[in-house]
Parts: sequence; structure tokens; C-alpha cells
Amino acid sequence: MSGDHYFSQEPQSTFKSKQIKVYLAGRELQLETAGSTFSPDHLDTGTAILLEHLSQAPNSGNLLDIGCGWGPIAIALALANPEATVWAIDVNERSLELTRSNAKRAGLANVKVCRPEEVPESLEFTGIWSNPPIRVGKQALHEILQTWLPRLAAECEGYLVVAKNLGADTLLGWIQETFADLSSERVETAKGFRVFRVVRP
Repeated sequence: MSGDHYFSQEPQSTFKSKQIKVYLAGRELQLETAGSTFSPDHLDTGTAILLEHLSQAPNSGNLLDIGCGWGPIAIALALANPEATVWAIDVNERSLELTRSNAKRAGLANVKVCRPEEVPESLEFTGIWSNPPIRVGKQALHEILQTWLPRLAAECEGYLVVAKNLGADTLLGWIQETFADLSSERVETAKGFRVFRVVRP
């Protein structure tokens, strides 16, 4: 049995892809997924709820998808905001490969797919969107957010979705305590998920 997780850097399971039908930014798409990535069988509920707030994304600048998986958030952002550049990052090489191919399938040229360390250090983001990898563990999750949330540009927003039963309320409290220069609040509760908005005033 494989010990792979969606946050494994180099999944050892056999790469066996399949196509699924999804609706992103008002378009029906046939996209490719595979095992050892997050929610390979369908668009997960948390991401679907997050994307209901897609209209809040800016239509220009650099947008960030933390933990892109097979690409639904990055692709939806890129479709809805063709003048923006969407940075899709993940540590899982299989996820990066799938996001690249899915962006191409969708006819997108404004998605940059890379590992976190490949993002230019000076880059600030006009929007951060993520269904963050909660199951990576609290310490690792905190490190991820401490790396990326400070790179939110002035007067810009980030949106995160977290399952309530996986510590969403505790995580929001930590964000509020840790990032004194950011304003954070819960903006939606639906189907067992919380959506948080993080704003740099």
C-alpha cells in the first residue's frame, strides 16, 4: 500500500491519470487528475465553496494559489481574470505536472506553475486564494501561512477555506494573533466549511 499523501513531494504510486468534468468560472472543462493528489475524483466541497467568492479576485496583478493540487483554483482564477498572472504552487511534483497540463487544456497562458522556492522573493500578491493543506500538520501549516500571507500587497485580500472539524476556528484565531498587520475574519460558513478573508489595510 502506498504511503503517499497529497503533500508528498515525489509520489511513489504509479501515475494513472483520468479525466473528470468540472465547472470553473462558468466553463465546463475536462481536466486530468491522478492518485496521490488532493481530491482526484471530483472538485471537493471546500474548493467549490471558496470559488463562490471568485468575483472578489482582482482582475490584474499576481494572484497566488497555495497548494494548487490538480489546478482548480488556479484555473478558475486565470479564467475569470485573464489580465492577471496566477502563480500555482505545490510541493507535490505530480500536482504541478497536472496543473500545467490542465492549464494548457483550458487554453490558459497566464498560469505559472512552480515549486514554492521558485517564486521570486520580491513578488507581492494582489490576491491569495487557497484550500490550504490542513493535514500536513499544524506546525508545517503555520510555516506555510507565515511564508505567504505577509506577501499580500497593500489594500489586497486573501481567501482561505478550511473544514470546521479540522480546526478552522482555531486557525482563524492563530491568524488573528500572528498577523497583527492584517485584518482577518470569517465571511462564510457552509456545508461544514469556513471561508476566511485576510486583508492588508
